[in-house]
Parts: sequence; C-alpha cells; structure tokens
Amino acid sequence: MREASVGFQCPECVALGQRTQRQARTAFGGSRAGRAGYVTISLIALNVIVLLVGAAMSGAGSLFGGIFSGASELHYYGSVVGPDIWVVGNNTYIQAIAGAAHYTGVDNGAVYRLLTSMFIHYGPLHLLMNMWALWVLGRVLEEQLGPWRFAMLYLLSGLGGSVAAALTQPDNLTAGASGAVFGLFAALFITLKRLGRDTSSVVPVIVINLVLTFAVPGISIAGHIGGLLVGTIVGAGLAYAPRDRRTAVQVTVFIGTALVLAMLTAMRVLLN
Repeated sequence: MREASVGFQCPECVALGQRTQRQARTAFGGSRAGRAGYVTISLIALNVIVLLVGAAMSGAGSLFGGIFSGASELHYYGSVVGPDIWVVGNNTYIQAIAGAAHYTGVDNGAVYRLLTSMFIHYGPLHLLMNMWALWVLGRVLEEQLGPWRFAMLYLLSGLGGSVAAALTQPDNLTAGASGAVFGLFAALFITLKRLGRDTSSVVPVIVINLVLTFAVPGISIAGHIGGLLVGTIVGAGLAYAPRDRRTAVQVTVFIGTALVLAMLTAMRVLLN
C-alpha cells in the first residue's frame, strides 16, 4: 500500500492515477525529465568517447601532441581519416605523410561531416573547454526546455556553425563543439529574458567569447557566429512560441531551421 494524504492507496490505483494525470511541464513546454540532465551527460560522454577512440586509432602520443593526427579527425569539410592523411577543405586534396588513401569532403558528397565534426576535438584542452561550457549551460537549458527540445537546440546550433564555416571558410580545417556551445549561450540569454530573470552574468561571458573569437588566431569565426545565430533563432522560437500552439510552433522552427541549413549546404555543394 502507498501512503496518501487520506489513508492508503493500493499500487494499482496509484499507477492508474499517474497515467490519467497530466504531467507537469516547464515554462517552455518541456518535460520535467530534463532536470536529470541525461542529454547533457550523454553528449559529454559521446565527445569523450570519440576523443579516446581517436587516440587509440592514432596512437596514444597524439593525445598530447597539440593537434590530433590520424583517425581522430573528422572536420567540417575535409577530414583526417587514417594514418597521417589530411583531406583539406571541401575537396579531395590529399597530403599523405605515411600511407595513401582518398576520402571525400563535403563538396564531394561527405555531407555527414557537417554533423560528425561537432564531436571531434583537437586534443584534451580543446575538449575540456567545450565540455565544461556544455556542462554549465546544458544542465540549465535542459531543465528549462526538456530533453528533446534541448537536444534539437544543440544539434541545430552545431550544424549552423558547420554550415556557416563551409560557406565562408571552405579551405579551413575546423572541428569541435564550439558552434553548438555558442548557440547555447544565445538560447540561455533568451530564455532568461523570457522568464524575467537577471542576464547580467551571461552577457559578459558572451562578449568575452566573441572578443576571443576574433582576437585569437586559428579559431573558426564563422563556426562560432553561425552557431550563435542559429541558437538565437531556435532559442527565440522555443521561448516565445504561443502557449496554445507551443509544440506546433516549436517543431516548425526546428524543421524550418533544418531546411534552411540543408538548402545552404546544397547550394554550396552544387555551385562549387
């Protein structure tokens, strides 16, 4: 028997009541399951696993070599997929230090690299910085938005960074979760504003990261800005969707954003 406000109830009655009772939702329509942070934890675990697998395939020494080499690299357009074989930019240009093989970039049909590059990092420090930001931002946003809404925000922001880099910096090798993280920064600012909460702690962090984006050599400017813009669009759609048709509007924002990114990618590939 289960203790209730008045006496006791049998387990079957409790289960029946839970099935018929409407589940509590967040201010943005998400389920309370987001409080556990399962999506955030899973994303971090996936990034760590990819780094370890890449290190195992490339040799343990590559973990501390500054920049990964070998099978650990899958960039936005090109990739490093095999022992010291670099595929540069969007084309199948190969510089083979040891061995020889051909792997395609985005312009040659490997569009999946726009997604896989989000889970590749240039080493432990690069991974640590991005995962720390994901841990801090992800738990808050996943609790606010619910698991699947947060997952869509993260993936679309990362893809936005990938597509922006492919359009404007096609000859640069770029990888990492930074585009997705910048999208989370934008979405957090928007959700806090929508809830009427203080944003003074978020704005300086966004400004500092933008300054570093333009000031530090080797950072993908387009990747960061693309992720920030897509995070702003998706975050606004999630936060300001009217309550009476909230889910429909949010899904429309997801689909619309994905279609725009797909069309931009198709234009890049077809016009190359």
